[in-house]
Order: sequence, then C-alpha cells, then structure tokens
Amino acid sequence: MIAGLSCTDTRPSTRRLPTTRYFVSVATVRTGSAATYFPWRHGNRFRLLVDGEAFFPAMLEAIAAARRQVLLEMYLVASGTVMTRFIDALTAAARRGVRVCLLFDDFGAYGLAAVDRTALTRAGCELAFYNPLVISRLRHNLLRDHRKLLVVDDVCAFVGGAGLTDDFDAASRGALHWHDLMVEIRGPLVGDWQRVFALNWRRWAAMPVATREVDAAAGPQVGRVSLADNKGRAEVRRGLLLQLDRSRRRAWLATAYFVPSRKLRRRLVRAARRGIDVRLLLPGRHTDVPPVRRAGRRFYSRLLRAGVRIYEYAPRFQHSKAALVDDWASIGSSNQDRWNLRWNLEANQEIDDVEFAEVTAALFQRNFQDSEEIDYHWWRTRPWSTRLAERFWGAIDRWVDRRAVGKGRRSGG
Repeated sequence: MIAGLSCTDTRPSTRRLPTTRYFVSVATVRTGSAATYFPWRHGNRFRLLVDGEAFFPAMLEAIAAARRQVLLEMYLVASGTVMTRFIDALTAAARRGVRVCLLFDDFGAYGLAAVDRTALTRAGCELAFYNPLVISRLRHNLLRDHRKLLVVDDVCAFVGGAGLTDDFDAASRGALHWHDLMVEIRGPLVGDWQRVFALNWRRWAAMPVATREVDAAAGPQVGRVSLADNKGRAEVRRGLLLQLDRSRRRAWLATAYFVPSRKLRRRLVRAARRGIDVRLLLPGRHTDVPPVRRAGRRFYSRLLRAGVRIYEYAPRFQHSKAALVDDWASIGSSNQDRWNLRWNLEANQEIDDVEFAEVTAALFQRNFQDSEEIDYHWWRTRPWSTRLAERFWGAIDRWVDRRAVGKGRRSGG
C-alpha cells in the first residue's frame, strides 16, 4: 500500500499562468457585501497522503509542532482510537498556550461522546458546532458542513475527504478500513485556508480567529482554494466542468457517492466521444450507503455506451474524492452527487502541476488494478433483480430530491 506520495522538486518555477484560462476559476466567499477571492497562487508544495496510516500521523505531527494556532474543521467526528489520539494532541497544544479552534458539524459529530467534548473544553480548546440540529426546523437541518480541514500556524494545511473516526484506521478496522486521501499544503495557500476557516468560524463561535498572509514560498507548485456552499456557489463543480470541456488526454474521477448531475453526465459523455480517456473509480460492494450506490448505477448504461470506463473498487470502501484531468487535479471533500452540491459546505484543493498529476495518476492506476471494471456487454445482461433495485432506489432518489428542493425547482444542473 502506498502510504504517502510527494512532489518535492525544488527547482524555481518558470511557468506563467495563462490569464484566460484561470479568469473564470476564482473561488469567492461572500459575507454581506464583501467578497474574499481565492486566486491561483505560486510557491506551494503539496504532498499526497494516502489512507489513515499516512495522513493521521502527519496531521498529529503538525499539531504537536504548533506554536500559535490550530484550526480544525471536520464533518465526521466520533469517539474512538483515532479521536483519542487527536484529543491528546489538541489538549496538549492548548495547555502549552496554542489557541485551538475546533469547528465540528453538529450532525457529523453526533458520535463524539460527552466525556471527550468535556476533555477538549477543560483543556482550553474552543469548541463550536455548525448548524446545531433543531427539531422544529427539519429542512434547515439538511445544511451540513462537510469540509475536512486542518490549518496549523502559518506553516501547513491539510485538506481531503477523511474524518476523525476509526473507519479510516487500519489498526482498528484491519483490511476493511476506508480508502481516502488528504493533501498536505505548504506555502502561500495556507493563508487562504486560514481565511476559509475564519469565515465559517465567526458565525458559530464567540471570538474570531486571526488570519495572515503567507508570503514565503515553500516550493514551485501552483494551486487554488476551491469551495462549494449551500447558497448556490459551487466552484468545485464549475472547475471540474470547465476542465472536462478543455480535456485533451484523460479525465479520471474518484468519488464515494455517485449520483451525478445532468451537466456532469453530459460532460463525461462528450469527453469520451471526443476520444478522451474517461474513467470513474467508484465504490464496489463495500460501501456505507448501499442505496446510493444502487441509485447511481442506473447511469452506467449510457456512460458505458459512450466509452466511459467504470471501475468499482474491490478491497474496501472507496471513500476518496479526487479528479484528475490532464495535469489538473482536485482533491477534497466534494463527492459527485446532487445532495452534496446542494446542501453541504465543501472544500477542495486544486493543483495544476505536472509532477503532482503524475503522482496522482500512479495512485489512480493502482486503484484501477484493485478494482473490477464493468463490462458493457455484461452490464446489459445483468440480473433483473439488479435492474429492479436500481430503478427503485433511483425513484427514491428523484422523490427525495424533489421534496428537498421544493415545488417548482429541479436539480438538473
């Protein structure tokens, strides 16, 4: 198993970003009339961390080295072996005078025991919860913070798709621990990720957090912050669609939940028909929500017919969220499902770098080898019971989508 993959070329960057390419790819976070823009930035260094045995130790090491501030924003948090390790690191940091700010999604942190919450606050950690559940506001409860973000001082940030639960821990779950990715970020982008956290934190916590510009270059690589929220801003989606339209060689996507929008399906089909190597890495029989897998499989026929290659990951649950289009990569919390794009706050790291793309491609290739490729001719003759399950859960998906959005609105984008 590949534990950590890095791009550490220290040569000075001589590439210049084509202005016309990136003008429409600036993420925006609006607060009132003000807006904070997250442009493409040079001078970064990225490291791809594969599975919990790589990213948990790296995150804990960064917390242990913190001197000023630790910012942690997480969706899925649950008491257990992994959370105990993080509680120990976070409380130790707070006791040595580091400001520790923890923003957990209220629904996603349902499994965090009261004793662990108390341990954090008694040590001096500031603990806030995104959108606390209220019985009388059922529809409002659907709005969730699905981001996974850790920022330590002005030194580094981690962005990806994993939560702080034992599901991602090989020691706890053995061979069936969930497969996921985090990206370690060093350089000017760390300042942008501070601002992402600060904008969300100030709504749910009493005291704002300090943010700084990070000017020191850490490497030659180029990247940008890419966000999505539940107010119609979906830079993660728009960035992917734009790259698919411009693809020349490959377009490989990994997602844990595949119920794609009509726009994404069209882009995938068009790219495949242009001769682009289009591949999807999706969960196989190991998944935490089987109905979502069945609902998404109803789209396989048209995609396969157009030439899209579909791989279902066999060893364990494929929980990563990654896109690789030519030399552009996007890795983070955003799945390719309609629910994700409408109701969740999401955060991805976009990277435009040849070396990082090849590192990511090598991981994709390894995952493809560990997957079962769906053959179109076999798919056409699949059992009637499989087809019935797809239609049933597809109908449920459409019904829930219409009910959630409200009368007169559709998600078709």
